[in-house]
Amino acid sequence: MPYSSLRDCVTDLEQSGRLVIIKDPVEPRLEMAAIQRRVNSSGGPALYFAQVKGSPFPAVSNLYGTLERMQFIFRHSLEAVQKVVALKGDPTLLLQRPIRYVPTVFTAFRAFPKRARFHIPVAHSTTDLSKLPQIVSWVGDGGAFITLPQVITLPPGIRQLMQANLGMYRIQISGNEYEVDKEAGMHYQIHRGIGVHHAMYNERDEPFRVSIFVGGPPAHTLAAIMPLPEGLSELTFAGMLGGRRFRYTWRNGYVLSADADFCITGTIMRDVKKPEGPFGDHLGYYSLKHDFPVLKVDTVYHRKDPIWHFTVVGRPPQEDSSFGHLIHEIAGPLLPKEFPGIREVNAVDASGVHPLLLAIGSERYMPFRDRRPEEILTQANHLLGKGQTSLAKYLLIAAGGDDPQLTTKDIPAFLHFILSRFDPTRDLHFQTKTTIDTLDYSGTGLNEGSKLVIAVCGAPKRILSHELPQLNYPSLVKDVVVVAPGILALSGPTHQDDTTTQNEVAQLESSIDQNLLRGFPLIILVDDARFVAASFNNFLWVTFTRS
Repeated sequence: MPYSSLRDCVTDLEQSGRLVIIKDPVEPRLEMAAIQRRVNSSGGPALYFAQVKGSPFPAVSNLYGTLERMQFIFRHSLEAVQKVVALKGDPTLLLQRPIRYVPTVFTAFRAFPKRARFHIPVAHSTTDLSKLPQIVSWVGDGGAFITLPQVITLPPGIRQLMQANLGMYRIQISGNEYEVDKEAGMHYQIHRGIGVHHAMYNERDEPFRVSIFVGGPPAHTLAAIMPLPEGLSELTFAGMLGGRRFRYTWRNGYVLSADADFCITGTIMRDVKKPEGPFGDHLGYYSLKHDFPVLKVDTVYHRKDPIWHFTVVGRPPQEDSSFGHLIHEIAGPLLPKEFPGIREVNAVDASGVHPLLLAIGSERYMPFRDRRPEEILTQANHLLGKGQTSLAKYLLIAAGGDDPQLTTKDIPAFLHFILSRFDPTRDLHFQTKTTIDTLDYSGTGLNEGSKLVIAVCGAPKRILSHELPQLNYPSLVKDVVVVAPGILALSGPTHQDDTTTQNEVAQLESSIDQNLLRGFPLIILVDDARFVAASFNNFLWVTFTRS
């Protein structure tokens, strides 16, 4: 049976041995997050905190901590949703296999949002922001944050819910300069639908109303982060995945999710920004304090028996890593239609997702001459020009025809394939002075930086070495370690400023015999080469996340 509330899901997980109840009072500052991280890293159960100090409301986390648990939660609807998505990608499937796909049409129609007129659980009572669990995950965080919000906005003058944007953005509910109980920080990043709506409201006198839902049926949370194809509403997806229509109502000009546990309503203050952050983010670093829009809070609604739903982000893997696995299960069939010629993509979780994107494309432009990167460059530009893949900083793309068995899932093997083939005089393609992920601080400013495409095609050009080369390193090199065949890590001085670093790199280049390094096409200068080489995930995180 579909869950009608978050509590239904919690009860189901407890009865099936997939959730543990913590009955002792727990401190929301650092302690709850520490427990969550420890349990998640060991593949443990979902956690129900019965007593959160300073708040009358219990909390739940690690709900999506494993792919197995997510599949259990959505066991009644996942297959039907996969069929809908497959049909969206290839409508001819309906004609080819009507018995299999005709019921899918009705699944989609039954999922349209439904206005609730009488039974509105979320409107049972009201509370204050300061009474919500004030969860602080990392010692340097600027305050308490909502980490699993469902934020809904509509264009000016529109009340048709199918035109709404449901997204997940960072919401700071205490700390910094925010007025207690009356203001919240709205951190939304580049390439987010709420930003488009905000721009529209800046041209109108109409107040920019925002509703923030927390909890509710688990499908609602996943819908807020799902990268959906054009024409498929997040609310419809929530209904399909949850096996139950998204129920909503209107209250004082705001949309309320009838089945949410909490709903915060308010308006984005015009021409007002305040410092938001810092926040220990999913890249494994702090995103720093910056001015962002401010929500003037109107009302905080909650149901009779609410549960505060939260997660903890940090260096991957964390609970949100499971989102990516399920998203791939659901959205995988859409890839050929969204990106023609692309066989496979992998936004690498160990690097923080957006910093490193691996792809396998097709090279068919000039089959009558020596193979070289041509069509895959077009495909790379397509990936960097659309949706969430546009946030990639490093894009490594290979022509699949060179090895039909090549897969991006085996990351060491894929990098071996790339490094043994790439020609640095031909295959490095930089995009400078462009937009990058808001959470990435490796660029020249907020949302400002560069990208690099490495596109390879053709036969191998070198044999990758796995033996440490005996070279005369300059004094600035403290340690040298082979990370993997073809990859060398050098421990160097801590970065001080760009000019100093450029001088140090020039000194390094001039002192090493380039002929002895033919087997190492990738050399990285790092603070601690031993840490980098300790695991392949360490290498991926250090090399690609903030370089």
